[in-house]
Amino acid sequence: MIIYPAIDLLGGKCVRLRQGKYDEVTVYSDDPVSVARDFREKGATWVHIVDLDAARTGRPENHEIIRRIASETGLAVQTGGGIRNMRTLYRLLSVYDVTRCVLGTSAIRDKSFTEEALKRFPDNVAIGIDARDGEVSADGWTSGSGLMAVDFAKTMRDLGAKTVIFTDISRDGMMTGPATKQTTELVAATQLNVIASGGIGSEIDIDQIRTSGCSGVIVGKAIYEGKVRLAECLQKELSLVSMSRTDESSKE
Repeated sequence: MIIYPAIDLLGGKCVRLRQGKYDEVTVYSDDPVSVARDFREKGATWVHIVDLDAARTGRPENHEIIRRIASETGLAVQTGGGIRNMRTLYRLLSVYDVTRCVLGTSAIRDKSFTEEALKRFPDNVAIGIDARDGEVSADGWTSGSGLMAVDFAKTMRDLGAKTVIFTDISRDGMMTGPATKQTTELVAATQLNVIASGGIGSEIDIDQIRTSGCSGVIVGKAIYEGKVRLAECLQKELSLVSMSRTDESSKE
């Protein structure tokens, strides 16, 4: 399971929202590149970045910061927010050295673009499924879609998606524990690579979400608040991988 430390960008700053509400913002740093560099020094190989400005407006507000993080830290960048056409997607992947782009609102509202994106970049595009009470949200979590999370995930799978990022909006930024039950159901129902997001408030929560069968977990506020020691969690994941490989070798 990959741990993705998170950076949410708003006005060029590293922030966290409470339950996706733009009027409930906590600023953690004026230098997101430095934050990403610290993640790398602690052992991270990936960083999850959300352009919150672009998620609302559809305009690439913080792409230069994303480019700097990719080029200056060496981290694999997974980013989403406002990616609503092939030009933006191509620029992020081919010019800004982003490893994986996340389609959210566009996946809901523009099937033809989503289908083309998944066909052209099957390993570099993930679908963001941000749900409130089981319903998928759009436009930076400001509106509902009428689509249910599991059904939408199956539709995206049928279009060629391999990876989805599932966020329980009610838990995001709350540190009250992950949506383990819903994540487990999504993994079982779709057999997709599911990256869980929302609610992580401790290292115990990371252990709990691992049981869902998810391929990764995004951790944001808990790192900034000192509830999760990133370096120790990353080292634990490496140990678990080593143990798994040893077990497989002994079976052979």
